[in-house]
Amino acid sequence: MPMELFDRQKDAVGQGERTVLIHVELNSRRHTPNSLGEFKQLALSSGLNIVDTITVKRNFTKAQFFIGTGKVDELSDIVSEHEIDLVIFSLELSPSQERNLEKALKCQVMDRTGLILDIFALRASSFEGKLQVELAQLRHLSTRLVRGWTHLERQKGGIGLRGPGETQLETDKRLISIRIKNINKRLAKVHKQHDLGRKSRLKKELPMISLVGYTNAGKSTLFNRLTNANVYADDKLFATLDSTIRRVILPAAGEAVIADTVGFIQDLPHELVEAFKSTLEETRQANVLLHVVDASDANNRDKIEQVEDIIEQIDAQNIPSIIVMNKIDEIGDFSPRVDKDNDGNIYRVWLSAHSGEGIDLIYKALSQSLSGMMTCARIQLDVQSAFIRSEIHKIGFIEKEIMNEFGQWLLEINVTRHYLERLLVKQGVSLLWEQKSQ
Repeated sequence: MPMELFDRQKDAVGQGERTVLIHVELNSRRHTPNSLGEFKQLALSSGLNIVDTITVKRNFTKAQFFIGTGKVDELSDIVSEHEIDLVIFSLELSPSQERNLEKALKCQVMDRTGLILDIFALRASSFEGKLQVELAQLRHLSTRLVRGWTHLERQKGGIGLRGPGETQLETDKRLISIRIKNINKRLAKVHKQHDLGRKSRLKKELPMISLVGYTNAGKSTLFNRLTNANVYADDKLFATLDSTIRRVILPAAGEAVIADTVGFIQDLPHELVEAFKSTLEETRQANVLLHVVDASDANNRDKIEQVEDIIEQIDAQNIPSIIVMNKIDEIGDFSPRVDKDNDGNIYRVWLSAHSGEGIDLIYKALSQSLSGMMTCARIQLDVQSAFIRSEIHKIGFIEKEIMNEFGQWLLEINVTRHYLERLLVKQGVSLLWEQKSQ
């Protein structure tokens, strides 16, 4: 067998299950340059002990084992020699292929979809997140249920000839179906609560900003920087699964809502897209998307396309977006900057969420993108309410200010309508005129 078609690479020993990764490259399928590296990152994120990595290059797949029988025999020797617990394929396997491979290799076999589901199960922490992951797992398991009962008798025939394996399968399928229905009911209640929150925000005309991007691009770090929150952020895939929403006062924009969402990945399993639709709903309802990109990643163009594909899948492609080129501190001698289109609008911001460099530029870009929700107004502050002026100054959206002969401050401000309403309920603040943006 030609060695270039079956490349092996030893990996560092970890602490989890002893695992062999099978990275399959099909000539008919488009591969990103770092697909192997990402596959290994996924396995490491799941806490596995990667003993060996094997790259298999093929022109087409085999129905029985996905790969050829010769390679299955070689793989069987590797599994036996190194006492392997788990073999993971980088591409999706059919239920029958998983079953055939497990029988031949005498160890557990899963594909990339199963691996991602496992990582999601490890990361989910909220009640809703755990339900969503379980729902995705059950939907995935329901197509592979036969695999767990191959040791039981399986006879064909009518009444009196059915083996216990068939009876057990039917029981398990029914139990899974009942559990899926129960989870959907519980999720429906959670979604109803989310809908009430969204309606409340719409009623108050609060701008909604959603962070999207490839996993590990730095969304949670940027979220923490913008909101002074303490959301878990780490340098690993899918560090964030649970959608987090915070209210924040944005310079030159006023009060807004920012949502941190689950990261995307190439070929995100369909089960997860379906299960996490409620989480992704925050993206669909946003007024602006901040598409966070790892500027130091040599493959970021491919990842931008992957994220845009998923944004289109959830019908969010028409929402205005700003590309945030994050992690410029890892590039070297690179200063924060903005890129503008032919109309002078900011469409891309270069910054570092980790160091804070360029954060002022994202505020400027957001103010421009949210201009349709802004209103120009002149307000009057009585003498005893002059302290409110310093609060407005901190946010930084005063266009003009003068003090009249009575010691009252007259301020021309450009703010969101919601923030203006909040100002007007304060004692000593009155509205002189307002011009709403179109």
